[in-house]
Amino acid sequence: MSRTNVVPIPVMGPHNINAYLLLGRRPVLVDAGTPGSGRKIHDGLAARGVDPADLALIVITHGHIDHFGSAAELHRLTGAPLAGHVADLGPYRSGRVREPYRPTGPMGRLMARNRKLHVRAEPFEPEVLVSGVTSLEEFGVEARIMPTPGHTAGSVSVLTDSGDLVAGDLIAGSFMGLIPGRPANPPFHDDPRQNLASLRSMLDLDPVRLHVGHGTPLDPARVRRWAEREHRRLARRGARAGAGAGRAEE
Repeated sequence: MSRTNVVPIPVMGPHNINAYLLLGRRPVLVDAGTPGSGRKIHDGLAARGVDPADLALIVITHGHIDHFGSAAELHRLTGAPLAGHVADLGPYRSGRVREPYRPTGPMGRLMARNRKLHVRAEPFEPEVLVSGVTSLEEFGVEARIMPTPGHTAGSVSVLTDSGDLVAGDLIAGSFMGLIPGRPANPPFHDDPRQNLASLRSMLDLDPVRLHVGHGTPLDPARVRRWAEREHRRLARRGARAGAGAGRAEE
């Protein structure tokens, strides 16, 4: 069994938006960046010694514009098929993110006003439809696509047999990766509680590191501590919401 190496390909800034190259018997790409970044990612593959025409598959982790924006362009440039979860087919087929964005905090509320997050990307149709755990062995890497809903309904991560978790926006680096190694929520989650449940289920599989869409790799032990704090935060928020609803009914 050949070890799968995970290589970041920066799309914006050094770590602000990342795609990832999985190197096994054949190369697989995870995520496709923002609209108009296809050529940059294509050239990034070549710079890392990979002929883009050899790409076996492009896995899209979820239906947000900074992750599927150049999927159609990269499909044309490389000929590689695209894989995506059935629950995010709406954004993929329309080229538009399912709105409204649901901010996780002040940064998300600010970013939701950015017009670039509301543009239309070129639509695409995934040739590989994901609905459950999906092996990538036939595409040349010892890894599995793992459904991790919550950030969006169709969010997925990729777990290699050597324990690397390419996590999309399941978790992020703080301030879009500006603070290295510090876990944080990304700016948006459709369902924070479901996302946290997905994150904890992935941590239960004992990954050796988490490679995120925004930021540098994260240490699982640090992410576990963050997840416990996030669990308590969400519980407090739920209790406050319940108390408010109770008062309204009096």
